[in-house]
Amino acid sequence: MMKESPVAAAAEAESAAKATRSDQSDAPAEATKDPKAQQGAGPAADAKASEVPASEVAIIAEVEKVIAAIRPAVQADKGDVELVSVDIETGIVEVELQGACQSCPASSATLKSGIERIMKDRVPSIVEVVNVGQVFYSDGTPVTL
Repeated sequence: MMKESPVAAAAEAESAAKATRSDQSDAPAEATKDPKAQQGAGPAADAKASEVPASEVAIIAEVEKVIAAIRPAVQADKGDVELVSVDIETGIVEVELQGACQSCPASSATLKSGIERIMKDRVPSIVEVVNVGQVFYSDGTPVTL
């Protein structure tokens, strides 16, 4: 017996999926018993109402990729970096340095000369990276141990 190629199998699966969708679209609307589905409410409607624009999703995805690329170098020194938030409007990325980075005197240099520099280079809309776990003196100088 001849083995079916992956391309043919994919085409057959797509054809079956289209047939299923067309069978479902032929069903009358009043056949649905769920009142939320009839009103257009429910999780799908809630998700559409809170959707983030595609451009913002792309920026956040790029920021996550940069953090993932940087993380192994930080982990090599017994630390870690976690993405906390991305403010698209201001271009500020909030991260939290963890592990050995919390008490390292070079953590501010790691943040500004390493993480921020790479982030700004790879994601042009980012203007600053801040460590939300950083403690500052009243004059704005970071506290390091």
